Amino acid sequence: MKRYTESKEGIMSFAGKLLDRNHYVRVLKRHLPQEIFRPAPTRLVWMAPHVLVVTISAFAISAWSLPIWLNLLLALVIGCSFSALGFLGHEILHGAVVRKPWLRDLLGAICMSPFCLSPRLWRKWHNAEHHGHTQDPGRDPDMAATLEDYRKKRPLQLLFRFPPWMQGIMLFASFTFWFSRQSLAKLLEYSARERPRERVIMYGQALIPFLFWIVLATVVGLGNLLFIFLIPLLIANFLVMSYISTNHLLSPLTAVNDPLANSLTVLVPRAVAILHLNFGFHTEHHIFPSMSARYAPLVMKLCRRLWPDRYHGMSLRRALVLLFRTPRLYKDETTLVDPRRNRMVGVLGYGLG
Repeated sequence: MKRYTESKEGIMSFAGKLLDRNHYVRVLKRHLPQEIFRPAPTRLVWMAPHVLVVTISAFAISAWSLPIWLNLLLALVIGCSFSALGFLGHEILHGAVVRKPWLRDLLGAICMSPFCLSPRLWRKWHNAEHHGHTQDPGRDPDMAATLEDYRKKRPLQLLFRFPPWMQGIMLFASFTFWFSRQSLAKLLEYSARERPRERVIMYGQALIPFLFWIVLATVVGLGNLLFIFLIPLLIANFLVMSYISTNHLLSPLTAVNDPLANSLTVLVPRAVAILHLNFGFHTEHHIFPSMSARYAPLVMKLCRRLWPDRYHGMSLRRALVLLFRTPRLYKDETTLVDPRRNRMVGVLGYGLG
């Protein structure tokens, strides 16, 4: 077991030993200014340009007879704004922007409206269960499939009949719809557990934006809706999932919620990071979920200094390449496996990198 040096906090750790999230919180807060843990309402400035871009592009598509290539270009622009609004909605619904519950949910609902995602559902599914039990087998609702799942589920068995390169293509193709599909699946799953009042709220929050898009279709026509909503939604799904898929799927499963072990930060060019509100700083987000991602680079620098052998970060491009090349099943906590070819690969911290 690889020993690494004692940090300035006097903590001796070993590779493979898990440290609870609260450990990192206690240590890091000694070095960080308290103001970074306050809400950052100025992040709302990002809503206006994206809503304006979507509105102007939708008007241009529906009002003028534009060539298809230009409609596709505007659809790409709308899709990029949809994804950016999703990143902002994620930050809002963690309470990092505003703290009043009704305002938090209202603004979060507007940002998540392209995905028809209920704020109430998101806070139960993502904030409570995913953040509370990250990569904990059987408890994290977003955990990837295991070898046990493969033995039980026919679709997984069919997937692994394809060669690895084809599995990678199919995985990346699924990014175009996966977040929307998962949102619907979780709505059905979580609402079934809730009392009638909670169920009505969840379905109502998801139904309102859905009805908006239906009404828009009757106004602009299905042909225009293709470029205003459907193609942009595929693009937004792909962009969002390009980040989400790298958050944890290359990391070990952990019974202890250790963000430096079970999460990965992915880096992109600075202009992209600004546009995407630092969404790639995922390890930092799991340490301080209600802190605005504006301050995530500061937390990253501290983590790299205090725990250099535990911290995982790489370019988004590199992470996606690894995702493409590695099997998508967990054999155990630290091993990914292709059961048909008996191919096994260690996760981050255990040979992958």
